Amino acid sequence: MTKRHHISASTAVVGLVIAGIHFVGATTASADDVKPSTPPGTEPSASAPVTVNPNSPGLKLPQGGTLAPPKVLDMVEVVEDLGGEQRRQETNQSVMMALQSEVLFPENSAVFNAQAAARIQAIANEINTQKATRVRVFGFTDDQGSYEHGKELSKQRADAVQTELAKTVTSPGVVYDVRGYSEDYPIADNGTEEGRKKNRRVEITFPRTTAAGGS
Repeated sequence: MTKRHHISASTAVVGLVIAGIHFVGATTASADDVKPSTPPGTEPSASAPVTVNPNSPGLKLPQGGTLAPPKVLDMVEVVEDLGGEQRRQETNQSVMMALQSEVLFPENSAVFNAQAAARIQAIANEINTQKATRVRVFGFTDDQGSYEHGKELSKQRADAVQTELAKTVTSPGVVYDVRGYSEDYPIADNGTEEGRKKNRRVEITFPRTTAAGGS
């Protein structure tokens, strides 16, 4: 069955300035190659000397709290089709395309359905346009079932998407980073089926080399 997708007219553009807070006795987790300490794709790529008065009563710091150096995150533009099946997120540094698992795979499977190839090839064409040499393909599941099963399934789905991308991506020397994260880093509430559907996804991220909306 062919579905027609309409892009939402509303586009959320968010600029964030974050001042971190350190607490006495707090510990910081370190990142590793398996599970990063921050959700993939949200790492700040810019910083600026934003002046913040640590004594300002408006900050309402808890006793013993001190300000960490401020960070300026990239401007983020997010466009999602009305069905939520595809989500596009852009910064001045990168493009991230998220496809819900249901539009690519049958339930609990890593074998493509009939419409998957065309969707992935469209993303591959954009990777070629951006002349990207590094592409990240990350798979995610909801929190149903065991964590280990989700880990295996999300990795298998990411592998399948990477293999299909490689058929069309022509950038010389492109390097793929392919991972499965199971239920880690949900983007919606796992307490509802609508939220779980959004969390079951594959994200393809690559650097931008042309202006937003460029061809």
